[in-house]
Amino acid sequence: MADRTFSSNPGSTDGVTRRTLGRGAAMTAAAIAMLGLAACGDGADGSSADAGSGAGSNPAMAYENPLGDITLGDPDAPVVLVEYASYTCGHCAAFHNENLEPLKENYIETGKVYYVFREYPLDPVATAASMLTRCVSPEKHLEFSDVLFKRQPQWAFVQDPRAALEGIARQGGISKAQFEACLTDQEVLDGLRDMQSYAAETLEVQATPTIFVNGEKINGNLPWPQLEEIITNQLPG
Repeated sequence: MADRTFSSNPGSTDGVTRRTLGRGAAMTAAAIAMLGLAACGDGADGSSADAGSGAGSNPAMAYENPLGDITLGDPDAPVVLVEYASYTCGHCAAFHNENLEPLKENYIETGKVYYVFREYPLDPVATAASMLTRCVSPEKHLEFSDVLFKRQPQWAFVQDPRAALEGIARQGGISKAQFEACLTDQEVLDGLRDMQSYAAETLEVQATPTIFVNGEKINGNLPWPQLEEIITNQLPG
């Protein structure tokens, strides 16, 4: 399972700043697009599956995230939705941009859904974006994620993604020195690897987006009416 997920090593972060995002080398737009689409496309059909072999009725929530989860809502809500996403995945951007607002308005803010966002970077550029997200204060994590997804074409598929990310980071209040420190933070890098390994090996996440609704695993981007139906079917009464 893990070999299939990481067969081309797209999530590897070794040398992310030196080789891929370094000053002297930038991944081409075509190469980034190829990585993102190949990974996003697998299993992006909205199908349901068992949630793997983890303990308990909701194995996704059995994981203790070393970086801390990015969350919204009441942890005691009757429905827990866990999303695994990659910042360079077009399906993930569509899922996030189209579903998060109605989810927040109708279910998170009303105490019905507890939302958990976890990074599953599929390539070095997505890894760098994930590391930057972890640089901002915790209360700003999801806000920064929103910016990355909404502006994805402006940084993920350009000739110099490093420079584009640095520009977005600067607009978010991250200085150049902080930007450099973010992309070389080994603790964050190790945390992302741990998060991705658990998802791949225990939860059998093979593509993004993958969501778990009260432990039920759903692969791929879902239109809002379909996602809402899954959520309402999990609500008591």
